[in-house]
Amino acid sequence: MRTKDAVTDAPEIRLEGVFDGLVARRVEAMLAKAEPGIRFHIDVSQVREFHDFGIAVLANALTRCRAHVALHGLRLHQIRLLRYFGVETAPLGRVALSDAA
Repeated sequence: MRTKDAVTDAPEIRLEGVFDGLVARRVEAMLAKAEPGIRFHIDVSQVREFHDFGIAVLANALTRCRAHVALHGLRLHQIRLLRYFGVETAPLGRVALSDAA
């Protein structure tokens, strides 16, 4: 589930299958251990099903995380939910989002 990005040497999590509460808690634990200011990549482009509760847990983790997190592969519904839960998604903010398109 966790790999190193060969180009940037930044921690990276690649997820596939179902993103539910259990998976979200694992991601939350990894983000909690991330040092402030580091770049962290999460690739969810291979996730076939998102549970809204998992997105809520992820949103909570992102608002508490002090690392710079880039999420790739989210669908518009998940991006909208993260914004509803208060995740700042400005281009120069701590969280960068990109959709699956």
